[in-house]
Amino acid sequence: MRRADRLFQIVQLIRGRRLTTADFLSQRLEVSIRTVYRDVAALQQQGVPIDGEAGVGYRMRVGFELPPLMFSSEEAQSLVAAVRLAQSQLDAVLGQRAEEALSKILAVLPGTARAAAESLTVYAPQRGLDDATRTRLTELRQATESRNKLRLHYLDLNDQTTTRIVRPLACFFWGPVWTFSAWCELREDFRSFRVDRVQQLDMLEERFRDEPGKTLADLQRLDNARENLA
Repeated sequence: MRRADRLFQIVQLIRGRRLTTADFLSQRLEVSIRTVYRDVAALQQQGVPIDGEAGVGYRMRVGFELPPLMFSSEEAQSLVAAVRLAQSQLDAVLGQRAEEALSKILAVLPGTARAAAESLTVYAPQRGLDDATRTRLTELRQATESRNKLRLHYLDLNDQTTTRIVRPLACFFWGPVWTFSAWCELREDFRSFRVDRVQQLDMLEERFRDEPGKTLADLQRLDNARENLA
């Protein structure tokens, strides 16, 4: 990777995270930590508003923007392929927004890159999620973002319907099936639910805050620990 490209990537990585360590940058860019220190110092000297220091981490000050990005033909094709693959498996709102975002990107591409992207012969079948699942995904995403508790009527694997109050944490795509993970107040533990088995979903007015042992980060640590033991 050219140094100019590496500096650009450093800016992108720092912008996308609350706090970015030199060790993380070193691993992502496959360079030494010493090189990361030098590169960040060079960016700071050039006026890029990066706060932080070696051994602690870096963050970008609010308001910093990069010039418009230019994509290669292969990068533009990858964006088209990703949108085509995703559209049939996303909820209706995100699917539409993905298409709109792609249109904006294609509109500013050089002619060669745009022609290559639009002529890409990679397609995804349009048969995907049923309407009920799409609707549930939209509701789950909105509740996760707003941090509203949900009353869930769920058909379990024994075809028994249970009613639970849950704190939605994240949605996961497993090929043909979407699931979502939540903190279940009935079981007082993390639970995963298949979206297509949700019979009814009611967003409650009550909102939740992060509590130790009940967050997405806690769930991810628990999953990692289980994988290490397997």
